[in-house]
Amino acid sequence: MARVKALVLTGYGTNCEQESAHAARQSGADEADIAYFSDISSGHVRMENYNFLIFPGGFLDGDDLGSAQAAALRWRFAKTANGEPVIEQLRAFFEKGGIILGICNGFQLLVKLGLLPAIGGKYFERQVSISHNDSARYEDRWVTLRANPSSPCVFTKGVDVLAAPVRHGEGKIVPLDQATLDALEAANLVALRYIDPESGLPTMDYPLNPNGAANAIAGLTDPSGRILGLMPHPEAYNHPCNHPGWTRGEGSALGLILLESGVRYLKNL
Repeated sequence: MARVKALVLTGYGTNCEQESAHAARQSGADEADIAYFSDISSGHVRMENYNFLIFPGGFLDGDDLGSAQAAALRWRFAKTANGEPVIEQLRAFFEKGGIILGICNGFQLLVKLGLLPAIGGKYFERQVSISHNDSARYEDRWVTLRANPSSPCVFTKGVDVLAAPVRHGEGKIVPLDQATLDALEAANLVALRYIDPESGLPTMDYPLNPNGAANAIAGLTDPSGRILGLMPHPEAYNHPCNHPGWTRGEGSALGLILLESGVRYLKNL
């Protein structure tokens, strides 16, 4: 079996790196290191030495310009000490076969970089955006998700329903136009949706859908299935007692099930 080496990238306000690394270890990763963006840009850490990249949640500086907008520009234009564009190192990581998970602010960054949804295999081209919640407020609550069984996403293989908390002010996925939304659906790039836990059906009803995302979209994948971005925090549901209703026997599969699927995919290569 291949060794799974996860790298959690942090810095500039991100605050979920420790629990993301912990979740990766719990999910079977052989290593889970934490590095700052400056570690990458300085050349002290190279993404090519890992096969699982995690962009964790939190808040990034410059989010007032739009979620992860400033961070995306940093990734696009930063260079290492020897003049290598950081974005090319990220491109090489993906082309080599690595998997990428973006959570909340990390998802926003992947969207702004154009790694998601990459309709038609067009990577690093922005096709959707993520905007303010319809509620016009920060949402901190638990939601129920259902995975799309037809999605190519390696993180959702064998996954049905799971619960996870959301904590965001900008989580509404906004396609460029109706044609873009139709293309997402046709290619099964919608990996996860918000559902009504009673009916099991996708919902646009607040607060079950906490942000008003079109077609109840909670997470997107790319055509390869090796990238997943989602607004809820699977790493925050890493033990049954994390669920607010655990004493009443409530809850579903742990959020770790997504990371476990990713780890299993790498180990079986």
